[in-house]
Amino acid sequence: MSPSSVPLLDVTERANLRLHNSFGLPAVAAILVRVASAADVRRVVDHPAYGVAPQFILGGGSNVVFTRDLDAVVLKVEIMGRRLLAETADAWIIEAGAGESWAELVAWTVAQGWPGLENLALIPGSVGAAPVQNIGAYGLELKDRFESLDAVDLVTGRSVTLGAAECRFGYRDSVFKQHLAGKSVITTVRLRLPRPWRPVLGYLDLERRMLETGNARPDAATIFDWVCAIRRAKLPDPAVIGNAGSFFKNPVVTPEQCRDIIGRDPEIVHYPMADGSVKLAAGWLIDACGWKGKSVGRAGVYDKQALVLVNRGGASGAEVVTLARAIQESVYGRFGIRLEPEPIIV
Repeated sequence: MSPSSVPLLDVTERANLRLHNSFGLPAVAAILVRVASAADVRRVVDHPAYGVAPQFILGGGSNVVFTRDLDAVVLKVEIMGRRLLAETADAWIIEAGAGESWAELVAWTVAQGWPGLENLALIPGSVGAAPVQNIGAYGLELKDRFESLDAVDLVTGRSVTLGAAECRFGYRDSVFKQHLAGKSVITTVRLRLPRPWRPVLGYLDLERRMLETGNARPDAATIFDWVCAIRRAKLPDPAVIGNAGSFFKNPVVTPEQCRDIIGRDPEIVHYPMADGSVKLAAGWLIDACGWKGKSVGRAGVYDKQALVLVNRGGASGAEVVTLARAIQESVYGRFGIRLEPEPIIV
């Protein structure tokens, strides 16, 4: 069926995905459908060809590495809208469409006087992708501010509402990366910002800012500004140099494993967790293995932050994956720790 004969859907055949992924990697989608509402998703499900074809869900493209063309129907989620859904004595409830920019949503909530997301400032990607990854930064994770979400089942076309328990949030993980992977399209996300507001300041970079500025009681707007400045100093702008942000998850180890590594490398950056485990800084591990600034082909390790892999110009997904695997082998060889990529590799 030709694109012009598909009612009410915005369809492109043989769509170039280079501009739809923050790494700027080459890939072509057999069919690209822009979905602007839950109804659009249901129309795809009900379509005689698109509903039975392989499907791939694409948000902001900041958490994907394309290594090939996609012989699939790519659903580009562009569901917009944001609002204060409710204000109670103990919380502000914010609702946003899955296609909204996460970074813009955070900036908007802080500007409106609804604090609580400031530690998650400037994280690239869409609102709909945030629960999939359970994004986190500077001592806060999405699950800490999550209320509920709406999604459309790609088999039945039915809309469902899921709370935190159903989403099964873990470290950079959720049910949408497990048995619901590729089976549901998130359409709306609701966030719960607690009142009274309490700052989250336990992260090392924020503690340094407090010492540098002499401000021991920063407000939400100040924390937002600090986080933005820290991220801009460490991380490249995808509009300038292609990247997917932090490429590897920070590994979590037992206290015994951590003590063993400290015995060999006393300077390793690590963070005790509430459950007794210890989170290690993946960027430190990679840097210790000498990878900062190095390249494999046209893919490289960012010279200001070893946790970030970059497209130095014209890189392929295969080059990015080759570099990532070389880093994994190097870190395992020295520390006995297997790094796990954050982005989805397609």
